[in-house]
Amino acid sequence: MTLQQKIILLLLAAINFTHILDFMVMMPLGNQLMPYFKITPQEFSVIVAAYSISAFVSGLIAIFFVDRFDRKSILLFGYIGFVIGTAFCGLAPTAFFLLLARIVAGLFGGIIGAQVLSIVSDAFTYEKRAQAMGYLFSAFSVASVVGVPLSLYMAHAISWHAPFYLIAGVGFLIVPLIMKYLQPMKGHIQQNAVRETPLQTLKNILNNRVNITAFSLSGVLMFGHFLIIPFLNPFMEFNVGFNEWQRNLVYIVGGIATMVSAPFVGKLADKYGKHTIFTVFAILSLIPIVLITNMPAIKYYYVLAVTGIWFVLSTGRNIPAQTIVSNVVPPQYRGSFQSFNSCISQAFVGLATIVSGVVVTTAPDGKLIHYNTAGYISIVVIIASIFIAKQLPKQIAKTDAK
Repeated sequence: MTLQQKIILLLLAAINFTHILDFMVMMPLGNQLMPYFKITPQEFSVIVAAYSISAFVSGLIAIFFVDRFDRKSILLFGYIGFVIGTAFCGLAPTAFFLLLARIVAGLFGGIIGAQVLSIVSDAFTYEKRAQAMGYLFSAFSVASVVGVPLSLYMAHAISWHAPFYLIAGVGFLIVPLIMKYLQPMKGHIQQNAVRETPLQTLKNILNNRVNITAFSLSGVLMFGHFLIIPFLNPFMEFNVGFNEWQRNLVYIVGGIATMVSAPFVGKLADKYGKHTIFTVFAILSLIPIVLITNMPAIKYYYVLAVTGIWFVLSTGRNIPAQTIVSNVVPPQYRGSFQSFNSCISQAFVGLATIVSGVVVTTAPDGKLIHYNTAGYISIVVIIASIFIAKQLPKQIAKTDAK
């Protein structure tokens, strides 16, 4: 890995850290935001959902133009808008203003994730790309282990405004570093090529069976994972008997374990093959899913071991999967493809949350029931993803999109 590639990875990981932290910290702040703005849980849920919905919309719009411009310029455009939107979240005097600020942050944030993946795919050959993806996935772990606890501490010690100022402040420091150290990336722009209309661009993406299979893999993996996530915290409290500190430990331990394992998994995928490592981690991840969703009230250190392994294996299957997905399109369509892929993933996250909410119910004693059913559905879905991945090519995508 060259020095320039290391700089690119460090900058992109920093962008991912702020982007992910902004999304993750919103829900835990509900305990402060609802009484401060005098809003109901339903109104607060609308504010939370506004980010994802606007990100989904901007991701769809981005399909039609991102591949026409320098990736650095598009990333800067999206990131600066995201940072400004996040800063206005901290300044929000009313709930309506906060809603508008979340919409703005989401509109620009919806561009960031796809561009980060596109830049990594352009900067690293397929043979070395999984290791780079591993470092990117580590940003999620850092956000979980360091960013969220620090943000919540600042919220309680100072005010709810502080986490948004922290994220925006770090973002404003990252912007000039992107300008200085990230080189323009225009290699995907075809010189003297006939410019396609937006509909032609969309047609090129959707008329390709391999692309549809790749979207299916991303969507199915998100669906399987987020069948478990929404009720993990309540299940640990009401069924396993965890207190607040122990529930936080689930994410801290899982985050630390993933932070260490993600780059290693990437190296394994590059050495032994992305499809092979994906299959191994996908199969192994089924075991903790069964254990977690059927877990009785047992000692917390046993629970932490199981959930920590689950986080490692879940991330371990996603790293080679996203590397495989990044390989199905040539550079000239990669930005549009990743934008659409991001939209698909968000849609399946929402669908999984709805399905999980329908399946899992509450017993008269307050415990959750049928969480194991959500786990069994997740297992079926993850097994299906293995067969979907086998349909995707192992060779590098050619210059012909079709």
